[in-house]
Amino acid sequence: MSPRRYQLGKRQEQIDESRRRVLDAARALLGEATSYTAFTVDAVAKKADVARATVYYQFGSKTGLLDAVCDDLAEAGRMSELAAAFANPDPREALRGFVVTFGRFWAADRTVMRRLRALAALDPDVGAVIAGRDERRREGLQVLTRRLADAGLVPAPADEQQAVRSLLTLTSFETFDVLAGPDRPLTDVAGEVTRLAETALSLSAAPSP
Repeated sequence: MSPRRYQLGKRQEQIDESRRRVLDAARALLGEATSYTAFTVDAVAKKADVARATVYYQFGSKTGLLDAVCDDLAEAGRMSELAAAFANPDPREALRGFVVTFGRFWAADRTVMRRLRALAALDPDVGAVIAGRDERRREGLQVLTRRLADAGLVPAPADEQQAVRSLLTLTSFETFDVLAGPDRPLTDVAGEVTRLAETALSLSAAPSP
C-alpha cells in the first residue's frame, strides 16, 4: 500500500470516528437537555470534544445534523425492513409490517424520540426535520390505503386523505408512547396499533383476499 493511500485511509477513519462522536453526543444531549435552547451546534461540539467547525464540515448545518440523527435512529430501528413490508403482495400484511417496523423505529431510543417530537413544536430546525419525516410516513400510508381499497379489503374511502390522516395519527410515536405507558416497550403495542388501524379502515370486517 502506498503511503498516500494509507494516509487517506487513516484520514477517513478519523472522519468516521469524529462523525460517530458527534452523532452520539447529539443523541446524548437530546436525552439530557431540560430546555429546547440547550440543543445547539456549540453544545453538541463541546460534548463531542470537537471543534464547532467540525460539526458544520460533517453535517453542513443544525438541520443536517438532526437529519443525520434521525438516519442513525432509523438504522438502529431497522427501518430498511420497511421495503419488505411494501413488497408484500398482501396489502393487509403490508400494513401490519408497516406498523411493526415503525414500532421498532420509535423504540430505537424512546427518550430521544420523545425529545425530538417535543422540540419540533418549539424549534424550527427540529420542526422542519420531523415534518419531513412525517411526510414520508404519510406518503407510505397513502400507498397502503390505496392498495387495500384496490384489493377490495376496505370500502373506498369517501375522503382518502382523512383515512390517511387517521393512520398517520395511529402510527405516530405519540400513539405508541401513550399506549405503551411507562412500563411496556413500544414494540409490545404494535399489535394493538394494528388493530386500531384496521378498525379505522373497517378492515377487520373486510373479506380475506
